[in-house]
Amino acid sequence: MALDARIRELGSRHQTLDQAIQDEMRRPSADALRLRQLKRQKLKLKEEIETLRGQLH
Repeated sequence: MALDARIRELGSRHQTLDQAIQDEMRRPSADALRLRQLKRQKLKLKEEIETLRGQLH
C-alpha cells in the first residue's frame, strides 16, 4: 500500500504544479522560463506516476 500513497502524493504535487502553470499563464507578462520549468517538473511527475502504476499491475 505504500506505493498507492506515493502515487497519491505525486498526483497531488502534479495538480499543484498544474495550478501554478495556470496561474503563471494568466499573468499579463508570464515568465516563459518559469513556465518551462514548471511544465518540465509536471512531466517528470507524470512519468514517475506512470512508472509506479505499472509496478502495481
